[in-house]
Amino acid sequence: MALKKGFLYQLSLLLVPPLYRLLTGLLFATCRMEKHGYEHYRNCIHSGKPFIIAFWHYGLFYIISRSEGIEYVAMVSPSKDGEYISRTLNFMGVQTVRGSKKGGGIAALKSLMRSMKEGKIAALVADGSRGPARKAQPGSILLASRTGAPIICGGWGASRYQAFKSWDRTALPMPFAKIGMWYSEPLYVPKKLDSEGLEKYRLILENRLNEQYHKAWAEFGVDEH
Repeated sequence: MALKKGFLYQLSLLLVPPLYRLLTGLLFATCRMEKHGYEHYRNCIHSGKPFIIAFWHYGLFYIISRSEGIEYVAMVSPSKDGEYISRTLNFMGVQTVRGSKKGGGIAALKSLMRSMKEGKIAALVADGSRGPARKAQPGSILLASRTGAPIICGGWGASRYQAFKSWDRTALPMPFAKIGMWYSEPLYVPKKLDSEGLEKYRLILENRLNEQYHKAWAEFGVDEH
């Protein structure tokens, strides 16, 4: 039985990435997307310097679909569920490092720093793999402080969506939805932050992410998805 479960798990790891790419490609092709504050993201791209894009966990389905063809490196949980996300991102050309606040987080941040030195853009789920939802963890601030790279906060909302009964209420836009993608101004973090400074900028990051979140959903008359 254990052998069968192991085989099915390995088989699913092979099948999920191409299926995800196919199905979400078809789904999102029916949607209409508008960008707000995109000039902040575009200016960072055109600068030729690495930066960090941070977002909340609820938006993973759509954010992953937007990552193809961009030189990202993303931190992904070392869990079994995280393996699906990592394999899917790799399939779409995104490099991943594995780590979370419960294990391997520091080593993963060091790997992110090395990849950023090579010119890659770091992508981090700011509330982590287990939450609490829309409460920023310090990883993005630590990375920004160590590298000097700015943080762009992103968030999206949709006119039609399905929210799942997970800790973060993971959301999926429905066919023919209008999607609003919002980007913040860059957040620059001083180097060599002490614990007080780390908490100060963690709260600033959290507020900026929630500002993009509320703007994105308010466009469709929703306070919280």
